[in-house]
Amino acid sequence: MEFDYVIVGGGAAGCVLAARLSEDPRVQVALLESGAQDRSALFRCPAGIAAIARTRIGAHAFETVPQPGLLGRRGYQPRGHVLGGSTSINAMCYGRGQHADYDAWAALGNEGWSWADVKPYFLRSEHNHRIADEWHGRDGPLQVSDLQAPNPFSLRFVEAAQQAGFRRNDDFNGAAQEGVGLYQVLQRGGERCSAATAYLQPHRSRPNLRVFTRTRALQLVLEAGAARQVLARRGGEPLTVRARREVVLSAGAIESPALLMRSGIGPGPHLQALGIPLVHELPGVGANLHDHPDVVLVADAPGQAELVGLSATGAWRVLRGIVQWRRERTGLLTTNFAEAGGFIRSTPELAQPDIQLHFVVAKLLDHGRALRAGHGFSLHVCLLQPRSRGRLRLADADHDSAPLIDPQFLADPHDLRRLRAGVRCAQRILAQPALAAFGTEAAGSRTAAQDDAALEHWIRSHADTIYHPVGTCRMGSDAQAVVDAQLRVHGVAALRVVDASVMPRIVSGNTTAPTVMIAEKAADLMTRRA
Repeated sequence: MEFDYVIVGGGAAGCVLAARLSEDPRVQVALLESGAQDRSALFRCPAGIAAIARTRIGAHAFETVPQPGLLGRRGYQPRGHVLGGSTSINAMCYGRGQHADYDAWAALGNEGWSWADVKPYFLRSEHNHRIADEWHGRDGPLQVSDLQAPNPFSLRFVEAAQQAGFRRNDDFNGAAQEGVGLYQVLQRGGERCSAATAYLQPHRSRPNLRVFTRTRALQLVLEAGAARQVLARRGGEPLTVRARREVVLSAGAIESPALLMRSGIGPGPHLQALGIPLVHELPGVGANLHDHPDVVLVADAPGQAELVGLSATGAWRVLRGIVQWRRERTGLLTTNFAEAGGFIRSTPELAQPDIQLHFVVAKLLDHGRALRAGHGFSLHVCLLQPRSRGRLRLADADHDSAPLIDPQFLADPHDLRRLRAGVRCAQRILAQPALAAFGTEAAGSRTAAQDDAALEHWIRSHADTIYHPVGTCRMGSDAQAVVDAQLRVHGVAALRVVDASVMPRIVSGNTTAPTVMIAEKAADLMTRRA
């Protein structure tokens, strides 16, 4: 069981690396994924995310530690546990963030990560089915499409946002991000395009690529200061995989730092307190955890059966949609639910958008885990650049214990003020004729009309993640950095981290496309093409 490269984690980054590195027939590549194969129709059908949310199929259902900024509530932290990782269970929105996000990475001392540096990797990864210009790729593996059949209420949301004074934008990933419109999605022919579908599936027959599913990495073993072995468990049996060249951690912002710490690489006092032998002191492992805080306004729309809802009419529409999707890959079940949205400035003096909106064509309660009868819609209000920083730690030395996730949501007063301003913008949109004509009233609207203190309490009572944890293996050159600009772990040879955990600062948008970009660039770094 010896390979040139051993990649831990078959999510957005791991699938990209496995495909790109195995392009060279002279090298042997192993990909270890703790979850199962992505064979269920729930992963292929876009609307399957509704069932995934309730059943937890293909997902780790992590929770945060109690959050003081959320009035002591525990946040929900679902992460993909299937081939394709979170790209197999998410809402498929394609977004890159702002150009300034990457210039900020470079300004923090990470040479080679400015917008000009990373743009070619976004283009390389993308196959856009509508847009052909200098901002988009046409030959990449990631299939980026318009929604096949947008819900009429998604179009009404865009109209309402324009009525509220926000401009329309039909390409959030072009020259300028700001504006409202319909999202492009990671779909092709009415099916989800996960990282596994895009990058891995076409190349599974390569003789130099081996994919191990249901294989959990437990510990890294160093030899003479270099990562050489991955100790794993497959089907209850121990498995040791050796790497001749490099081990790459692509297990995500939660699992990558946890695996480092379980291997004795991380903050010494924490590891020693748990009885884990310290192999290499690296205090920044697990630090700098941050995420997009988000709060959802839910509106009732009685009798509006065009919306996805719990009713006799709604059930009949879903049944017809199942038949249509199975036969034609068209219709209702091609929805990603979060069909429309945008990037807005909550106050005019800001230079860049600070809020992202996701308009959902159903009543979204408790991350989709709770159901309420009737029809309605929801509007996410997400803070793009939070200042709050938390950390990830191990609960104990047991490989099977969930880590302690502490993003410190809303710990910085700035975050609450900006999110409050974003909610007021959202309420203004929902009050416009294009939506208000349907007699809807969003939960929290009465609170939003009250004073700032009441609204802030409502936000603390309802806010949570929008599933974008980053930063726990931060890229940089200072004492708290975990990897350098080549994504090599400081002080450990033959070991890299390639996933969202290396982001020094979160991007201003969804994180799938940026994570794929990071892996595309990492493949060039590892093969010395960059």
